[in-house]
Amino acid sequence: MDIEEQDQHHSLTEPPKINRLSDSVVNRIAAGEVIQRPVSAVKELIENSLDAASTSINLLLKDGGLKLIQISDDGHGIRYEDLPILCERHTTSKLSSFEDLMSIKSMGFRGEALASMTYVSHVTVTTITKGQLHGYRVSYRDGAMEHEPRACAAVKGTQIMVENLFYNMTARKKTLQNSADDYSKIVDLHGATRADVHTVVTSSRLDAIRSVYGVSVARNLIKLEASDNGPSSSVFEMHGFMSNANYAAKKITMVLFINDRLVEWSALKRAIEIVYATTLPKASKPFVYISIVLPPENIDVNVHPTKRETGRQSSSSQINTSKEVILSPKTPGSRSQKVPVHKLVRTDSLDPAGRLHAYVQMKLDGHIEKCSSLNAVRSSVRQRRNPKGSLDLTSVQELLDEINNKCDPGMMDIVRHCTYIGMADDVFAVIQHNTHLYLANVVNLSKELIYQQVLSRFARLNAISISDPLPLKDLIILALKEEDLDSECNDVDHLQEKIAEMNSELLKQKTEIMDEFFSIYIDKHGNVATLPVILDQYTPDMDRIPEFVLCLGNDVDWEDEKNCIQGVSVALGNFYAMHPPMLPNPSGEGLLFYKKRKVLDNCTKENACDSTGSNVENDKVDHELLSEATTEWAQREWTIQHVLFPSMRLFFKPPVSMATNGTFVKVTSLERLYKTFERC
Repeated sequence: MDIEEQDQHHSLTEPPKINRLSDSVVNRIAAGEVIQRPVSAVKELIENSLDAASTSINLLLKDGGLKLIQISDDGHGIRYEDLPILCERHTTSKLSSFEDLMSIKSMGFRGEALASMTYVSHVTVTTITKGQLHGYRVSYRDGAMEHEPRACAAVKGTQIMVENLFYNMTARKKTLQNSADDYSKIVDLHGATRADVHTVVTSSRLDAIRSVYGVSVARNLIKLEASDNGPSSSVFEMHGFMSNANYAAKKITMVLFINDRLVEWSALKRAIEIVYATTLPKASKPFVYISIVLPPENIDVNVHPTKRETGRQSSSSQINTSKEVILSPKTPGSRSQKVPVHKLVRTDSLDPAGRLHAYVQMKLDGHIEKCSSLNAVRSSVRQRRNPKGSLDLTSVQELLDEINNKCDPGMMDIVRHCTYIGMADDVFAVIQHNTHLYLANVVNLSKELIYQQVLSRFARLNAISISDPLPLKDLIILALKEEDLDSECNDVDHLQEKIAEMNSELLKQKTEIMDEFFSIYIDKHGNVATLPVILDQYTPDMDRIPEFVLCLGNDVDWEDEKNCIQGVSVALGNFYAMHPPMLPNPSGEGLLFYKKRKVLDNCTKENACDSTGSNVENDKVDHELLSEATTEWAQREWTIQHVLFPSMRLFFKPPVSMATNGTFVKVTSLERLYKTFERC
């Protein structure tokens, strides 16, 4: 009886109506296929940067990419005319017809990635092309611009910010709450075994492997080469490295590129693993790097929404599903040894735990809050590459040789493996190396680091445009007046005017040299228009530019090549050094500077006169000036921790003189402290 009633019910039910979905629903569904999780967005953005001929790509993440993904490159940028359609679906510069897919060489081609991101996040693009005096910034939502492009200062290339990913997809976002999981996937996308990834621009594949996977991998590799250039067969080239019998790891690592596209070929991976199983000890796995070049027409990349698969085999970005980021992998077979308690190092140079910030609660706003993720900023700094060689000048090489010859190996080890603890005062930072505690003069360190970076990246420095170009003559006069504040003589003013005019003319004559070698451009009107980008995430204190310009005119020997290069590099070091801000430090006694005293016309019984004879009503804090000072000092300490020390670990070669001139001062050691406390 029940079956008959059910059949009768179905016969009376109308078939469901087929509806045409709205464009917003269609686009959001499509976005969910292309951008499945933060690592998908990172992969697409990195591929776009590579297609833009970038040599430097910086990546910053917050909350595993859910809160912020910011990628900056030094590629060719985006034309102003193309910005209105940049984030529309199926708009691309990679192809114009379907036939172009047969010979496509770029990483991306569909024009879906950016469009998809705008439907599930808030996207902001900042870009500048060659020859432009300024860049443009524009925000996108649902595939369209939210406002007209706005002029802004910009560094060469493009910066894309993806904020609040999956803000309108609650279910998707809940499944991705473990930010550490996706952060490790993004790290694996780079192919590294640690959270901070850094590679340098190099022509050697082996050097790249050494930079990312470590020396222990690189020294146990065998080079592979194969090609098929016969007249009756398709062109095939293969270059690679495979580990020898001395290498052992717990899991196989296979890095496979086909036409410079990173893919994963599971069948090949299994075959290699089987072959190695006959020669390696039990449970040991090999390392394999293979780069295959085939005619583009033999590869079909248009078989998956995320371009994870080719027409030959299933392929995907190399992603490890492990939820743990390995910071310090142990050498296979090594045994842990018990360390005496008085020699136990409790902090890791890559771990923020144990720093003064853990004990002092500070509230920072604006830019500092947005960039608070230590590992993300380190990643951004570490991806700033040294250029591929510099201009072939003997004098530059001599100066670099001097730096290498004067380098102190002991201090270099301290710099490479130290832990930043915090600022002891306005100039000295507290750092820990092994069981020793040091004071480090950040002004001297930053000055020398900038000097070395200018020389190592000679003639390859990026430039940042100054929105309001600064007149040379006015800057020099300002610097001269600061040097002679007590003089009120008219003759001195006339002399300063003459010196400023002579130096302005000299620097205008040298603008071609400064622009080509140091990215310092002075326009035809005598205005400073650009300055070099020496450290990422850092711009110098512009209050010190008058002194810098005067130094270029007075202290640089423009007639001798080596002295000239050294003089400009030293001047840049002084200018870009991380000096204390001009405003007093508002913490401690410095707060007194910001108390404004209201002067009255007459002394009264209620309001006493101060020692200077002025009448004081109340001590009130100048909150506007105090806020400005607080921000400047907080920004400086943030820069010291997140920019200066990470950059030093990568590039700095401390000279021997720093061991005796007070730059590094050893304070104490754990062993000494234990002896002290034992006597108490």
